[in-house]
Amino acid sequence: MCGICGKLNFEKGASVKPALIRAMMDTIRHRGPDDDGLHIDSEVGLGFVRLSIIDLSTGHQPLSNENGTIWIVFNGEIYNYRELRSFLLTKGHVFKTQTDTEVIVHLYEELGPQCLEKLRGMFAFAIWDENAKTLFLARDRVGIKPLYYSLTDKAIVFASEVKAILADPAIRRDLAPEIIDRFLTFLYVPGEETLLKGVRKLTPGHYLLIKNGKSELHQYWDLQFSKPSDCLSLSEAENELSNLLAEAVELHMIADVPVGVLLSGGVDSTAVLSFAAERTDKEISSYTVGFSDSGVADERPYAKLAAETFGTKHHDMTITAGDFAEFLPRYVWHMEEPVCEPPAVAMYYVSKLAKNYVKVLLSGEGGDEAFAGYSNYRNILWLERLKHIMPALNGAASRGLSGVSSWFHSSRLAKYSPLMNATFPDYYYSRTSNPYRSSSNGLGELYSADFERSIDREYTVEPVQKLFSKVKNQGILDQMLYIDTKTWLPDDLLIKADKMTMANSLELRVPLLDHRVLEFAAGLPAEYKVRGFNLKYILKRALAKRVPQAILKRKKVGFPVPYDSWMRGDLKNWLNGILLDRETSARGYFRKSTVEKLLSENASSGRHSKELFSLAVLEIWHRQFLGNEALSTASPYRDSPEPFVTLA
Repeated sequence: MCGICGKLNFEKGASVKPALIRAMMDTIRHRGPDDDGLHIDSEVGLGFVRLSIIDLSTGHQPLSNENGTIWIVFNGEIYNYRELRSFLLTKGHVFKTQTDTEVIVHLYEELGPQCLEKLRGMFAFAIWDENAKTLFLARDRVGIKPLYYSLTDKAIVFASEVKAILADPAIRRDLAPEIIDRFLTFLYVPGEETLLKGVRKLTPGHYLLIKNGKSELHQYWDLQFSKPSDCLSLSEAENELSNLLAEAVELHMIADVPVGVLLSGGVDSTAVLSFAAERTDKEISSYTVGFSDSGVADERPYAKLAAETFGTKHHDMTITAGDFAEFLPRYVWHMEEPVCEPPAVAMYYVSKLAKNYVKVLLSGEGGDEAFAGYSNYRNILWLERLKHIMPALNGAASRGLSGVSSWFHSSRLAKYSPLMNATFPDYYYSRTSNPYRSSSNGLGELYSADFERSIDREYTVEPVQKLFSKVKNQGILDQMLYIDTKTWLPDDLLIKADKMTMANSLELRVPLLDHRVLEFAAGLPAEYKVRGFNLKYILKRALAKRVPQAILKRKKVGFPVPYDSWMRGDLKNWLNGILLDRETSARGYFRKSTVEKLLSENASSGRHSKELFSLAVLEIWHRQFLGNEALSTASPYRDSPEPFVTLA
């Protein structure tokens, strides 16, 4: 696991300065504290910071082929690199290291960009081909590893993190205000754009070729939900899935350093631990986190049960409202994109704990997107069936849901009522039913008149619209799984996973997102995933003899963080202070009277915690990346315990 960065100038005679690449590397030093390196070749510069995992002694980057005409900087792990290395040796390639990095170099020599089809793993890399004068940027199929770039008519600058790109003084820090509505619609930022104009994410499953100042974006992988005519029986699918999971976990354990498991107390992480424990004779450590607030489900007893079942050396910890508040500025600085993901703070602290013992963590991330583990999959399937059975009752059903949710103060019921009067794609554009445009809860009055006029709703939802067009003929469940795998997963969950673990110089691996596991899951019928009220049906069948029944049958609780109660208590003054601050109001996005109303209602009911947390994160982001406190190069936290944005 590492951090990469670089620049390619298009203008003749415009060389890249080593000092610039060094400055970019300094901003992402937390991603690779063990080693660093750079390669400058006139118009191109490549930078690298290393967290040593495989081939600790000779894995220095940037790394080249035998004659120094092809150079690479690589972040990630290729789990089938030994198999590929054997193939390349038969083709006459000469290796100087035992790394997976060098395998990519020679595979590119052999196959060009089609080398991506052979790679099994998580990756983001840049290859400079001196002979062809071509820069080749690529990102893994699912988006486990991040890669950002800024492309102008003069140069392309790229990096594992946005802040490294901003270390180049030629990059302007201009806000893309239209993306604010996208963030506040989805509570993360789906698609290629970021909140900074001209700074983009390389889309998962894509690569970018740059030659002579021209760029070409290509897709090399997509998730296909087509069903073979000879579909596996349930028992056959169960056996094949078990074998696939065992293989994926075994491959993900390849490392020359200690490996641990991040336990949430749920089915997926326990399953990963069970397979890992079978495939090593080394001691495995496990890690989990709980909270001081008694009003939230405690995952630690279930994590402890899993640890005892599989004989790990278990560690857990407790975080408080004070811990949560202390980390919020760092949370925004590391995430770089506004994301409403309070569990990321918990992930940071448990990663900080694990750092004392291991360099690599395995996680169960991705099981819900692959095998349909969220309750909304089941609920929306049932509601869509109801609409087709009783179309004339849609209006009455919607009013009924709204009435019941109001009577019982249930936000869970309320969020589904719009689906009764809307097409499924329109509803699913936002997991939150677009709260900032809903007149029923007062949030529709949040935007100022001027800001409201600047918003193009079609542009806001465009990334998801394009994805829906690709699966419009698929079943409802497949549509949901495809959209979530392409948006929610890479642009929220995996950004959180990468940024929070790398903040502690840890590598997080996600075996359930192995592309062969995903492709197998996508080829299964919907009823193998959601059957009646049961979610992840096939996965739980495959795990029935290895995961403790208390964990297998427990109700899914996610990763509950009591931030809503903290925001009504210990963090109330901070929340009011930042959202009602003169600097915040002066941005002109929101009506102050509406913000005051939301804060008042939230103080008593907690109804708007998610939305208010998002507004606070957005404001901190402005101050750190655009305001007077905007970062210059390295982390503002490295040498000082003081927060970058005070929470007093």
